[in-house]
Amino acid sequence: MDIIISNASDKPIYEQIVSQMKGLILAGALDEGQQLPSIRALAGDLRISVITTKRAYAELETQGFIETVQGKGSFVAGGNKELLREERLRTIEELIARAVGEARAAGVDVRELHDMIDLIAESDD
Repeated sequence: MDIIISNASDKPIYEQIVSQMKGLILAGALDEGQQLPSIRALAGDLRISVITTKRAYAELETQGFIETVQGKGSFVAGGNKELLREERLRTIEELIARAVGEARAAGVDVRELHDMIDLIAESDD
């Protein structure tokens, strides 16, 4: 599992872990039911505090991305397809909102923005 901690980031370390793990789950790099590294192992690999890793895992569990089984470890939560879809939709909405803001600032009207999106979508097919 590739998690990179940036000391230059304004995000706390536990939030960096949470966002990267969610990204791996959303991208399908971590499969449903897959066991995650233990809290101690991940802390050791990242050279951070066990408390920080524990906080990240707790946050992921609260958000429904992972499940922890006492004595066995933490696993990517099963049956969370709808949760994953909602998370992706929220991300898309945020990106669209940023694009609309940039378009307004550049004097691009809604029709032009739609045309740009259509062109980009067609070029990816």
